[in-house]
Amino acid sequence: MAVPPAARYPLAPGFLMGASTSAHQTEGNNISSDLWALENRPGGVLPERSGDAADSFHRWPEDMDLLSELGFNAYRFSIEWARIEPEDGRVSHAAIAHYRAMVVGARERGLEPVVTLHHFTSPRWFSERGGWLAEDSAERFATYARTATEILGDDVRYVATINEPNMVALVHALRRRASHDGGGTGGGVAFDPSTVEPDEQVTAALIRAHRATVSVLKDANPDYLVGWTVANQVYQPEPGAEEVARAHGMSREDVFLHAARDNDWIGVQAYTRHRIAVNGPLPVPDGAETTLTGWEFYPQALGQAVQHTRQIVGQHVPILVTENGIATSDDERRIAYTEQALAGLAAAMHDGADVRGYLHWSALDNYEWGSYRPTFGLIAVDPRTFARTPKPSAHWLGALARDGYLPAPAVTANGNPPVRTLV
Repeated sequence: MAVPPAARYPLAPGFLMGASTSAHQTEGNNISSDLWALENRPGGVLPERSGDAADSFHRWPEDMDLLSELGFNAYRFSIEWARIEPEDGRVSHAAIAHYRAMVVGARERGLEPVVTLHHFTSPRWFSERGGWLAEDSAERFATYARTATEILGDDVRYVATINEPNMVALVHALRRRASHDGGGTGGGVAFDPSTVEPDEQVTAALIRAHRATVSVLKDANPDYLVGWTVANQVYQPEPGAEEVARAHGMSREDVFLHAARDNDWIGVQAYTRHRIAVNGPLPVPDGAETTLTGWEFYPQALGQAVQHTRQIVGQHVPILVTENGIATSDDERRIAYTEQALAGLAAAMHDGADVRGYLHWSALDNYEWGSYRPTFGLIAVDPRTFARTPKPSAHWLGALARDGYLPAPAVTANGNPPVRTLV
């Protein structure tokens, strides 16, 4: 168990400290989704199928119990469009009741439910009729969101429309390129987003869908706080490559941040950095520590991503850190990474960033889009019995959540000492 930091940054009352999951990665047997179809396609290239996943469809009460007992006060999870509307125009009232029970269950356990409407997976019928490129995709998604208000009720404040739309646009372009090359996408979370240019048509369609959904949700309940989450890549220019890095990041990240300037909040999801030279992206530095996804161990990414997001969306849009974590089998490295990431977050907050919460990725070891090998979870899951075992990192982070502190850095981004509470 890690020793609590000697210097701590106190959190304001109501600050959310918790963890995140997504439906497809944890629930299991999401048979009506496009990803399930891809995973189970004859001759498919994905190394593993999601299958039963972590069986959270049945075991969500245990998951929430653990998070609450560990000391967390928030849980971000997604609801699955493919379960709610498994066939075009047919709504499953059983699925609505299931997710409604999860919302109520979170509240009963003292967990703020942060609900995502779309976390990478769509109904198979939606994708087969053109997906986001279909002429009426925004209207179809907004109609689903209207149905989802039966789940949200008056118990949910924070609603995310679409998770990482920039990754959705990138993956679409990656799959299109792979199909042209006669190969597959490979699956997994470790593809290099710098190798493809996001699909501009998908980007535009996602922004239309987001705005239509914001309107539907606010009409249903003006008290909903609606935003979306963006994968923050922390593009760092080498000397002389500032304009190259700016252009590289615009289509891959900033266009989606610009679209959130009039939202109630924006979700920051940061894991590592990408260095950009005048000729384009550079590989991970020689000798750098890497994670199970092949990413550079770079906890400073979180604070830098928050600062960049703040610059683009403006100070008037509050920030939720909706994902941050590390794929590792060494839990001591998970603690080390998270402690440094949180210190960077504290620095950004001290320098004026309006951050309302931190939700670690992920609550559970789960299916990482093609493989179970990258373990991001605070809680281990036995693949056969589904027994949950909190790791030392879960107890460490839960104690910080319960006490209401973040680790404090020695200096903040502007070079000033932060507010410190010595213990």
